[in-house]
Amino acid sequence: MDHRDHVGLIRAGVDGATDGPWADLGAGTGAFTLALADLLGPDGHITTVDRSASDLQAGARRVREAFPGVTVEPRVADFTRPMELGPLAGLVMANALHFVERSRQAAVVRALAAHLRPGGRFVLVEYDADHGNQWVPYPISAAGWDRLAAEAGLVDVRRIGRVPSRFLGAIHGAVAVRRG
Repeated sequence: MDHRDHVGLIRAGVDGATDGPWADLGAGTGAFTLALADLLGPDGHITTVDRSASDLQAGARRVREAFPGVTVEPRVADFTRPMELGPLAGLVMANALHFVERSRQAAVVRALAAHLRPGGRFVLVEYDADHGNQWVPYPISAAGWDRLAAEAGLVDVRRIGRVPSRFLGAIHGAVAVRRG
């Protein structure tokens, strides 16, 4: 996947919701932070969250170089634990939720969605599979996200993108909304 794919997987979830801060959870070195910065434009504000300080710094540097007007606030944290983020216009979680055990996924999504303002968007990018492997232990298929989002109290779930992947067949993008 390249930057164009990353943007394509989240564009429909971000479009029309650029009037406030966003977060990228499990941001790593910033591939989807860059895509989000591209979509938010020069007034964008993104809080990036990851357990690796060096990855967050690398991602923030990449965004500053490509999109100097976008504010990036790196935060070393574990997104499965309580933290202060909101209220957010939206959040992106790309290829990160699959590291959370299935029995905990709904609770984690519910806790993260609480950081969204009413009408805020939860944009998910995940492998479109229900069975994982040692590198992607707990992927969330599109149908699985429908169930998980509903269990977490999110509404208006829709699929917004899909690209083929040599790992587990495909990667999908989806969006859900916090009740207003």
